[in-house]
Amino acid sequence: MQTHQESPGRPSVAGFFDPRTFSIQYVVTDTATGRCAIIDPVLDFEEKSGATATRNADALLEYVEQHGLEVEWILDTHPHADHFSAAQYLKAKTGAPTAIGSYVTKVQALWSELYHWSGFPADGRQWDRLFTEGDTFRIGELEGRVMYSPGHTMASVTYVIGDTAFIHDTLFQPDSGTARADFPGGNARKLWQSIQDIFALPDHTRLFTGHDYMPDGREPEWESTVREQKASNTHVAEGQTEEAFVSLRNERDAQLPMPKLILQSLQVNILGGRLPEPEANGRRYLKIPLDALPGAAWE
Repeated sequence: MQTHQESPGRPSVAGFFDPRTFSIQYVVTDTATGRCAIIDPVLDFEEKSGATATRNADALLEYVEQHGLEVEWILDTHPHADHFSAAQYLKAKTGAPTAIGSYVTKVQALWSELYHWSGFPADGRQWDRLFTEGDTFRIGELEGRVMYSPGHTMASVTYVIGDTAFIHDTLFQPDSGTARADFPGGNARKLWQSIQDIFALPDHTRLFTGHDYMPDGREPEWESTVREQKASNTHVAEGQTEEAFVSLRNERDAQLPMPKLILQSLQVNILGGRLPEPEANGRRYLKIPLDALPGAAWE
């Protein structure tokens, strides 16, 4: 965990790295009021045993308690393909509302069909608030703004809060490039445009990414600026063209295996982070559709 404290009126950002999924979770705080938002929390899942746990989410709650904070929002940037969302667990613990982009309904419709969930309500009712492009919300005295950032998924949004932007899986650290765009509903050309929209933010804007895969064995990192990304991102630095990027991204994606938890995670995350309901024997079960992602590279 690392904390970056800024002057009053700008958010303090604490990042929590999960080495199992290479994910970063955030507590974003208005220091003037002690109110905060939790972004992209992880519910632990061990795929070999099927075990679930709340270690990551409890670490967020411990931070909140230690600093005397009040949680106003539990935000997801998109329905994740590599970890379960802890949004519902945290809502139960804090009473804070959950939110995601309204575009999640497109992902719900697609994946509920893959899971053959007849009658599934693909209308986003699983969250307390659905944001659209340009919507605003408050964390204490700070204003947050929502940008629609499709490309990695059909549902991805960016949260701009004060001088920060939480850019999920659109951009990684400059030495790691950009996110894949080959998930069902992904699109490299839309990803390029979403990146250009992020690059249109002020150069000093602090960017916080959703994953870090630690190239060359370096320590985990998750903060950069618009200026740094435009100058040195290996995929989209100044001088790169849209056509060259789309070609690079599509060629690279064709060689990547799917995330190991994609089929497990989506059936939890399109439910807003709810685990499947227990069956008659009291156990919960995940449903894995076979051959649902044709053409995906094998490890």
